[in-house]
Amino acid sequence: MVEVVPVHFPEGTAIAVTVRLPKTTLLAVTTDNGYIMCGALDVGLLNEKLASREILAGRAVGVKTIQELLDAPLESVTTTAEKQGITAGMIGRDAVVKML
Repeated sequence: MVEVVPVHFPEGTAIAVTVRLPKTTLLAVTTDNGYIMCGALDVGLLNEKLASREILAGRAVGVKTIQELLDAPLESVTTTAEKQGITAGMIGRDAVVKML
């Protein structure tokens, strides 16, 4: 099942996506500029093999719901995210606000 819902912030609206797969759930909150995602996101791949794309993204691990993703500290972020002031340890919702 795929669920897509808006997440409203004073600065704008992001989109939360939940994809339920066998034995796992993929979670992401996206804006027009970037996204945060659950542990399935490979930040190393984005920074190394896809560096030319300058993807603005962050990863939180151990989350099972969109609410947990928004409340969790980011475990890692892309180089592009760091350039935008988004850092590892930043709470997911704060990173999303910087992406709006």
